[in-house]
Amino acid sequence: MTSPLKVFITGASSGIGAALAAEYARRGAILGLVARRADALESFREARPQHPISLYCADVRDADALAAAARDFIAEHGLPDVVIANAGVSRGVLTGHGDLATFRDVMDTNYFGMVATFEPFAEAMAQARRGTLMGVASVAGVRGLPGSGAYSASKAAAFAYLESLRVEMRPFKVRVVTIAPGYIRTPMTAKNPYRMPFLMDADRFAAKAADAIARGTAFAVFPWPMRVVAALLGVLPRWLYDRAFERAPRKPRATQH
Repeated sequence: MTSPLKVFITGASSGIGAALAAEYARRGAILGLVARRADALESFREARPQHPISLYCADVRDADALAAAARDFIAEHGLPDVVIANAGVSRGVLTGHGDLATFRDVMDTNYFGMVATFEPFAEAMAQARRGTLMGVASVAGVRGLPGSGAYSASKAAAFAYLESLRVEMRPFKVRVVTIAPGYIRTPMTAKNPYRMPFLMDADRFAAKAADAIARGTAFAVFPWPMRVVAALLGVLPRWLYDRAFERAPRKPRATQH
């Protein structure tokens, strides 16, 4: 009899994280869920009373709390098969307008929080020569989007970090998967005051992401038309990109909410 998959997910209280948790619950996985909102995590577990779910109320900016959650999960369930660094924030910023604290907060959550999520598991996975580390990046990390300098920079850093980690972990048979969402229907994107092409429901995204992880895909973009968009953005000459995006709609600054 095959043992159930063990999956550890950050940012699991809403949006993509909650959708991934629900998808893996449907697949019979043992779950370790991390988020700041204990009430949302508890509601998720209460809706699945027969399911093995461990909850950890923690902020991914707190590396010690993440390490404690990892130790607890391993002690209770064993080394996870899949660790998903999903926690993230998106906030509009403008350089020169007093938004430095917002820049730091976004980078601490989206980039350093990803590193802190993987840190407690990476060595044990390497020693066991198995496991998958998945990081949620974003198409927004392909080019710097005006008004989203903090978010774009954090996701660009995630791209580079995950690629470095993928090569580092390859000799140890540990898979590193980068998944870059386009526009996904979540509370985060609900705040965007502009049209979002190819908007995908979070549950559909979660199913596709879980399938990609199961295949050991190194890199994936969902929804699929955004792969084309990302590729085009990546090769667009700077002068043309600048002209095209100078007047692009922007997320409101965090201080305006």
